[in-house]
Amino acid sequence: MKSICRDCLHTADSRLERCPACDSRRIVFHEELDRLTIAHLDCDAFYASVEKRDRPELRDLPVIVGGGKRGVVSTCCYVARLYGVHSAMPMFKALKACPDAVVIKPDFRKYVAASEAIFGAVRELTPLVQTLSLDEAWIDLAGTERLNGGPPAFQLIRLQKRIEDETGLTVSIGLATNRFLAKVASELDKPRGLSVIGSEAQALLAPKPVGILPGVGPVFRKTLQSDGFATVGDLAAADLRDLVRRYGETGLRLHDLAHGRDARAVKPEHDRKGMSAETTFNEDLTSGADLEAELWPLCEKLASKARRDGVASRVIVLKLRRTDFKIVTRRVSLPEPVQTARALFAAARDLLAPELGRPYRLIGIGMGDVQDAVETPTALFDSPEARTLKTETAIDRLRAKFGAGAVVAGRALKP
Repeated sequence: MKSICRDCLHTADSRLERCPACDSRRIVFHEELDRLTIAHLDCDAFYASVEKRDRPELRDLPVIVGGGKRGVVSTCCYVARLYGVHSAMPMFKALKACPDAVVIKPDFRKYVAASEAIFGAVRELTPLVQTLSLDEAWIDLAGTERLNGGPPAFQLIRLQKRIEDETGLTVSIGLATNRFLAKVASELDKPRGLSVIGSEAQALLAPKPVGILPGVGPVFRKTLQSDGFATVGDLAAADLRDLVRRYGETGLRLHDLAHGRDARAVKPEHDRKGMSAETTFNEDLTSGADLEAELWPLCEKLASKARRDGVASRVIVLKLRRTDFKIVTRRVSLPEPVQTARALFAAARDLLAPELGRPYRLIGIGMGDVQDAVETPTALFDSPEARTLKTETAIDRLRAKFGAGAVVAGRALKP
């Protein structure tokens, strides 16, 4: 099978310009179509699409999902994107660019329900599903042909149609030989696209700017450009030893990615796991100052572990246990994934403030929906979080060399 119609699922062993069964021009063709097994599924403008589905009167209007005027854009529809609005943009800038936009406060209960419906359908095809967030995941369909009645490309087109029919939402899918290429492919034809990358990967990547590589944000991109690596092709042509000398282990990864190689497996056991740190007090604490003093070292501990594990999260969870042993949990979703103590503490302190006024016997901080830090949005690498990350990473190295007491934050000093 080299061609498949996305409307009626007609297949052919040759290239088709138009489907002989339904006359559709929505044909997917690739010489290796029946041999590729790794996919990346990405919901199209997910939060905004859920809102438009539930409020049809918004269908043709620019919609922004996010906070108030002092907040940021969580996501926006494709109409709003025509005005230059994008995720993580400050709300005042978004409204300046698109003053007629309809701004909607996020409703995560709806988004979680929609996500569960979508990925419930995905998991009927294979258990090898690794979600990055509520709206995207990698899928490994190797060995499922007989079970699901066709090669992965056939299954994915059928899945795409099912999701649209059952949820009213659209998804874009990339199919390739590995996780990196599948994610690149899923961005090639949004929204409602299905794109394929096979053995032509290196030639396709060569003219692309280095910023397309995961982990290469604006700051690192400028470093690479100043070193003479403006395109992926420049990295592919570079001597491996030179890249490793310049960038260490990152150089080795850049070399592999530039050649279209990515050995990471789809790991469902990493699927939306959380991590946390907590402490129980010797005596119950009531004041905000005392509780924050216990919270800060937990944030440092959790952030350090996140950096060691190479993960980040946008979902921050505060846990409190009252004197009657009742557990109180509060959570917030940030615009971008974080992995620094400062960001964790700032979010947790905001969650803690409304709960003050009664004694507690335990406090904890957690990160939900953790994801590979290398896959976090590139905006992260040119932000206050990125600058703080540099500082805290340097502190990690000093503490590893000279001990935990080598660097102590002022906030951690007690009278």
